[in-house]
Amino acid sequence: MNTRTISGSIILALASVLILNSPVTRAQTLSSEDPFHEVAFMLGRWEGTTEGQAGAGTVKRAYESLLRSRFIRVQNQSTYPPQPKNPKGEVHEDVGIWSFDTARRRLVLRQFHVEGFVNEYVRDDQSPSDRLVFTTSAIENIPSGWRARETYVVVGPDEFEEVFELAPPDKEFELYSRTRLKRVK
Repeated sequence: MNTRTISGSIILALASVLILNSPVTRAQTLSSEDPFHEVAFMLGRWEGTTEGQAGAGTVKRAYESLLRSRFIRVQNQSTYPPQPKNPKGEVHEDVGIWSFDTARRRLVLRQFHVEGFVNEYVRDDQSPSDRLVFTTSAIENIPSGWRARETYVVVGPDEFEEVFELAPPDKEFELYSRTRLKRVK
């Protein structure tokens, strides 16, 4: 073999590794036996808009596999400029970790918020087939009795909507925010 053939082979091998390990390729090749198959479409970077009790804002989010694909990490930043609903504006940040609890046989999402809240969500078995619904099993650093719910609706391969709801003690869920995200290519 000459050096040109060796160089070409190395470049082809590197390109193959990069393509096969990309989040989009991984999401497309996951089988239903992968505990993350329902949320694998989220892998990658996303941007969008949000609207709700904090006002209207923009969102940047990234989902990535970590620790040999045993977990998925979520990094979120929502920016609300000053507006009548939120005169000072704000930047909200949170980090989440998706895991699969083999004892419960369910997906679990743990979110750590800049305000100090820690939410543990569990996939709701009663979710309609067109959406993924997660309800808190525990919330830290908030008065007892509060609940939260995250609902994900897939709009297409590169777009989804997230509905975040809160419920005070002994009350029904109320919409807190609705976020629409599109994949960054």
